[in-house]
Amino acid sequence: MIKKRITFGDAPLAIEDITSLAQGETLATLSKTEEFNQKIKAGVDYLQALLAKEGEIYGVTTGYGDSCTVGVPLNRVHELPINLMRFHGCGLGDIFSEEESAAILAARLASLTQGYSGVTPELLALLVTLLNKRVLPIIPQEGSVGASGDLTPLSYIAAVLMGEREVWYQGQRLSTVDVFRQLDIESIRLQPKEGLAIMNGTAVMTALACLAYSRAAYLAKLTTRITAMMSIALKGNPYHFAEGLFSVKPHQGQNQIAAWLRADLDVVDQYNTEKRLQDRYSLRCAPHVIGVLQDALPWFRQFIETELNSANDNPIIDGVNQKIYHGGHFYGGHIAFAMDSMKQAVANLADLVDRQIALIMDTKFNQGLPANLSAATSSHAMINHGLKAVQIGASAWTAEALKLTMPASVFSRSTECHNQDKVSMGTIAARDCLRVLQLTEQVAAAGLLAVRQAIGIRQHQKSGDCTLTSHVQDMYDLLVEDIAFIVEDRPLESDLRSLTKAIQQQKWSLYGA
Repeated sequence: MIKKRITFGDAPLAIEDITSLAQGETLATLSKTEEFNQKIKAGVDYLQALLAKEGEIYGVTTGYGDSCTVGVPLNRVHELPINLMRFHGCGLGDIFSEEESAAILAARLASLTQGYSGVTPELLALLVTLLNKRVLPIIPQEGSVGASGDLTPLSYIAAVLMGEREVWYQGQRLSTVDVFRQLDIESIRLQPKEGLAIMNGTAVMTALACLAYSRAAYLAKLTTRITAMMSIALKGNPYHFAEGLFSVKPHQGQNQIAAWLRADLDVVDQYNTEKRLQDRYSLRCAPHVIGVLQDALPWFRQFIETELNSANDNPIIDGVNQKIYHGGHFYGGHIAFAMDSMKQAVANLADLVDRQIALIMDTKFNQGLPANLSAATSSHAMINHGLKAVQIGASAWTAEALKLTMPASVFSRSTECHNQDKVSMGTIAARDCLRVLQLTEQVAAAGLLAVRQAIGIRQHQKSGDCTLTSHVQDMYDLLVEDIAFIVEDRPLESDLRSLTKAIQQQKWSLYGA
């Protein structure tokens, strides 16, 4: 099968371009237009001309950061990026996954192909080769304060371009030298500005934000479907989602969630007198909770895609107009704010589903369902506990997600001799957001397990009030295929892991997507 190619350097890229490259579904290619090639060449030529005139350029003929007052003689400028890469090789913590590493490569390529970084065509071509052959730098997650960009993690890309450190290849952690030799890839010698161009930017936080966006958008839909199934299992009042009700509070995303719930529950704009007058908030207010995330998604996209399609290193090299700008585009404030906001909205989804799970387990609230959704026969009922521990687990995952909602962006630290005295913490915010997503996906998995069991019990009860609309029936049938009905207690870890993986792979088509 021939893979679609994503072209860098022609038009702005979308979040989906980065996620498809990260997952290996598409390949990267560079623009072949004369305009693009001339723009890249102009930046390189202008830098060379300045060096010939012995012009002063930060990070090219000077030291880095607070050391910008230290001059570097021309016979040493080619050694400077090597030292920059090496002294930043101090990352710690877990290693980014292959998907995350590929996303980071793609995000850095997106910035460099804006044509304002003074990098050579050879460097861009090597980045494309690494992406397409899935030779992905091993990058530790910890060590960035989000300005001067993601210096330490991005040094691992610079090192691989020069044939150093390690890479992921075919699922293994291997020496870069060995993989390059095997694939006949030539490493490059970084030109004077190219160390900064690779490292002094927001590619790590932006890449993680792209991956987070896709998962958050899917969770908004999934928790809506879980809410519909919870409402059915709990004999909730679908009138809470009536179109007339939501017409008077016209948040667009909130109204979208209500519309999806109406479709799932076949709601008519007429009060159902046979149902409880007012359901508890975790059902009745679900559109108001999920709707916050749904309404925030457009501006999350704007922040992320603007950053993705920006030149965000320093200095900025405008080769066409022969100007150099020294500034602070490496500052990741927009991504930090987006990720801090996203993790709060997502954690609220975990809290919502956790409360729904608590209701459906408790005989005081679950409208005649057995305690803890145990379907054990009467002779074995006293020794079976159903989903009791799953509910405890969901509560634990929710608590951890809520704990992580403290905004990272307010914890700026003054570093590097007070040169970097106000920093974004964008990469920490993005990493926190991914953890909150993981925990919320686990809570959603518990919610799916609960509604699969609860609806199964209702159908066994044959009470006649558990009618499913076609979309909900399709979802329920898929859950039945994967998750066996629980009669006697059994370990449920494998079921939860399977459901969590399915959520992350976005297995179920929801609401037309």
